[in-house]
Amino acid sequence: MKSLRHAVALLLPVLLALGAASALLVLSIARRVVMPTRSGPNTKILAVDTGAQTIELARTLDTELPGRYGLYTTGTYGYVKLGAVLSADSTTVRRKLLTQIEPGARVDRDAGFSGWYYSAPSELHLPWSNVLIGSPAGPCPAWFFPAASSTWVIQVHGRGTTRAECLRAVPVLHAAGLPNLVVSYRNDGEAPRSRGGAYALGAAEWRDVDAAIAYALRHGAERVILMGWSMGGAVSLQTAVNSGNRDRIAGLILESPVVDWRTVLRYQAREAGLRAPLPALAMGALSLPVTARLSGAEDAIAFDRLDMVARAEELAAPTLILHSDDDGFVPADASHALRDARPDLVTMPVFSGARHTKIWNYDETGWTAAVRDWLAAQGFSASA
Repeated sequence: MKSLRHAVALLLPVLLALGAASALLVLSIARRVVMPTRSGPNTKILAVDTGAQTIELARTLDTELPGRYGLYTTGTYGYVKLGAVLSADSTTVRRKLLTQIEPGARVDRDAGFSGWYYSAPSELHLPWSNVLIGSPAGPCPAWFFPAASSTWVIQVHGRGTTRAECLRAVPVLHAAGLPNLVVSYRNDGEAPRSRGGAYALGAAEWRDVDAAIAYALRHGAERVILMGWSMGGAVSLQTAVNSGNRDRIAGLILESPVVDWRTVLRYQAREAGLRAPLPALAMGALSLPVTARLSGAEDAIAFDRLDMVARAEELAAPTLILHSDDDGFVPADASHALRDARPDLVTMPVFSGARHTKIWNYDETGWTAAVRDWLAAQGFSASA
């Protein structure tokens, strides 16, 4: 008995330490979900040929994709545009440069491959202006591209990105006669920071988009289409079911959207090598007020409320979903499930090979046709 008590006395601190370590790990995982981060370098620049205007990159699932892309560097140019893949082997990809790089320019090795392509509204060569939208979070900057229609498109960017992500969609929407309001929202690095500076995964950000709807209605819009990219899809969906202006929401365009956060977080946990029950415990921590705040969230996150497959019957607006079946970051499963739950509302053309939010880059013709045809079918296009 004495030896048993001695063993328990030795084991108890170890068990308590393991419990504390596990709790800290769970809170750390939960914190990664809600705290804003900017995408860092994800490839290497191996060589630049300023004579041929080509660039050689380390080969990844993204850098090998055909199409037009952007590349963030920390050298002379900062951001450069990339064109077609010219050659590739097992470890490298050589692409055409669409931004002229002069001889002697410093281009650092670490770089961030991006689907944005356009980095500023002036690159579209369309009339535009800066506007401020008064939201519950404070004044949120937006870009406004005017056009003739009284149906405005409000574009909402994704997690860890900024408004520039949305610029790819402006030309086809503008060609359809639709004004574009490309908005920011709390904690995205451009709009005001909330008290804790954390994402609410759409549960709070939708209020800033609702303010953008109110702005549009005050400035001549009669109805709006919400277009959300990645987490912006989750924000747009929450706006569609929660807004006091939801009767003015005439349609939704969702590009690689988060439709159900639990599906996304489980997938990303598996990709990161995190085993059950850690993902479930992290989501559980974010669902409870005390542990949510310990994780960095400002309030508990109700994942049931963010599950738009379960809430599909609450949707009322025709919806176009653009989602590559091999997304690699936000799996398309929930998008397919939403289409199956609401075939009367949801149109979802098939795309594959494009990965996350890069369908425009990978298949600009197909992506543009899908948007243009849907707008015409719904009677939104000026030419419809």
